[in-house]
Amino acid sequence: MKKTIFAAAVIAAFTFSACSENKTENTEATEQQEDMAHAEASQADGTVVVETPDFANVAEPVKTQVAQLVDQYMKLTEALVASDAAAAKTAANEVLTVAKAMPIATLTTDEKAYAEEHTAVVVDRAGKIAGSEDLAVQRENLESLSESIFSMAKAFDAADGTLYYQYCPMAFNNKGAYWVSNNEEIRNPYFGDAMLSCGSNKEVYKK
Repeated sequence: MKKTIFAAAVIAAFTFSACSENKTENTEATEQQEDMAHAEASQADGTVVVETPDFANVAEPVKTQVAQLVDQYMKLTEALVASDAAAAKTAANEVLTVAKAMPIATLTTDEKAYAEEHTAVVVDRAGKIAGSEDLAVQRENLESLSESIFSMAKAFDAADGTLYYQYCPMAFNNKGAYWVSNNEEIRNPYFGDAMLSCGSNKEVYKK
């Protein structure tokens, strides 16, 4: 009986120790990923991947609309991170609604041409995402959408906070692809849980 009790105690102690070690290892891995993300963001700070004109003096209604566009875009990427095609459709439709309401007519010649170009891309790509229930198709249309969203946010100085232009080198059979995030931590919308942390920060935009 004493041997049985002793053996059970040993097993319990071993199990507790193993769980504690696993928890420690997981915590250390998370901390390492966070440190890497901070380092990548620091390296990306000041690096320019997407060149844009300076239309920061544009009227406030345009800034507000672009900021709303960015907000809806973030919901779309989160849906793709979660590999939720239905949620991606819904979010893409919201992106479309905001993009189509862009007050382009109020802009000057150069501002107008720039906004028209990128809004057309947003409408086209968001429309294709909204029109499909296939995650692969939705993700195929994300990069061009992302570039135009980031370009407009920068050009019109219209983000509510810091934006990170992030890159996954393994997307689309190692062709690589970008997306925009408001969090320096990598959450990959091209792979979701399959490769959630694959990628790095390439440019940081701070309003």
